[in-house]
Amino acid sequence: MKSITNKVMLTFFLLFSALTFVNAQEVIKDSVVAVAKPVVPSGKKLKIDGVVATVGDYIILDSDIDKGFLEITAQGGSTKDVSRCQILGKLLEDKLYAHQAVQDSIIVSDSEVKGMMDERLSYMIEQIGSMDKLVKYYQKDSEEEFRTYFFDVLKEQKLTGEMQKKIVEKVEITPEEVREFFKKIPTADLPVFGAELEVAQIVIKPKVTEEDKKKVIDKLNSFRKECLEGASFATKAVLYSEDPGSSKNGGYYKMTRKTPFVKEFKDVAFSLAEGEISEPFETIYGYHIIYVEKIKGQEIELRHILISPVVSQESLKEAKEKITLIRKKIEDKEITFAEAARTMSDEKETRANGGTLVNPKTQDTRFELTKMDPSIYSQVSNLKDNEISMPFLEDVQGKKDYKIMIVTNRIDSHTADYAKDYIKIKDLALKEKQFKAIGKWFDTKIKDTYIKIVDEYKDCTFVNNWVKK
Repeated sequence: MKSITNKVMLTFFLLFSALTFVNAQEVIKDSVVAVAKPVVPSGKKLKIDGVVATVGDYIILDSDIDKGFLEITAQGGSTKDVSRCQILGKLLEDKLYAHQAVQDSIIVSDSEVKGMMDERLSYMIEQIGSMDKLVKYYQKDSEEEFRTYFFDVLKEQKLTGEMQKKIVEKVEITPEEVREFFKKIPTADLPVFGAELEVAQIVIKPKVTEEDKKKVIDKLNSFRKECLEGASFATKAVLYSEDPGSSKNGGYYKMTRKTPFVKEFKDVAFSLAEGEISEPFETIYGYHIIYVEKIKGQEIELRHILISPVVSQESLKEAKEKITLIRKKIEDKEITFAEAARTMSDEKETRANGGTLVNPKTQDTRFELTKMDPSIYSQVSNLKDNEISMPFLEDVQGKKDYKIMIVTNRIDSHTADYAKDYIKIKDLALKEKQFKAIGKWFDTKIKDTYIKIVDEYKDCTFVNNWVKK
């Protein structure tokens, strides 16, 4: 168990990338200084940045290892226990993933990468302050040079991610394999799971008038008409879509039937032909129109625009009064919380289970306190047994609902128990099996791929056998 945990920690610790910045504005000054070109004393030779490794069609420069340290620092991590060999090992893995993705004809479109780049750059500039600072941070001579570099970085990372998914997507675990995995863990090494809660909620959704719905549908129909006549759908999405996850990216999504979108959205998306724009349709998030850009077998690339009707103050007031009355009936013992959820809650996803919430990360009903969503934690952390929260207004992406919550079960911190913690143990067993599949993949592909490492790094102790005998 310890070897699994250490391997997971090392893998995630070394997953540095140019995608996010933590406290970037504070570290940029020190980071730029840290990677500045050194002053060479008279009579000494300056080490020229050169190729330290080649993997298929990809090369790794000595400066790429330096950038690896820089990225870890930029994300608030410590490089104290990270060696150049470890950084190189991670870079070798990434290059092999990307190289093999190309060999396997995994396609990452330039438009997709550009959309990712625009989104990431917006965030990075917001954190750091300006494009000029970004250019300086990455030691480029111009914005154009930086954009070209960053585009290549993102494309390679996307290829890497797609290759990783392809390796593990068919790895499954049986109940017997989970049992064997658990039995092999020494008692002293059994994981300890933190305190957990099971919670339930009742949701009352403010009513939206037919007039307000019609306004949104008419607006989407006008966008559809303009796009059919030649206007840019992506531009419309940037300007008008209320989906924060895709609006900056021109409403872009890539999905298959297994992608976790709501059923109504997937049904419409997969009913369209390439180049077709849907009529407005409704989901729990509001009203959408979808434009299908490309269809590649079971995968589609699409753009969408989301607009939600505005809820009036009168509707909000009515919803608050209704949920306040429900809370009073429960407290007066006229009805139980579970019965009220089944008969009165507007949230169909939790109604049948008496309002019980399912943890989206584990698909279990338990929420570990230290990992609980802040919006849930703030409402239930101080509740006593059988105490119902006061009605509160939740506003997610402009979608407003009134809720009350209750803690239905408390599980103290405890050593893993096979029966009680099966889902968590299954997840650990699956991760181990996925790591083994990745390890087997590396063993095979390293043998079949041209790999060269300069003498300076041949004595490194790598996880994988990069230095072929």
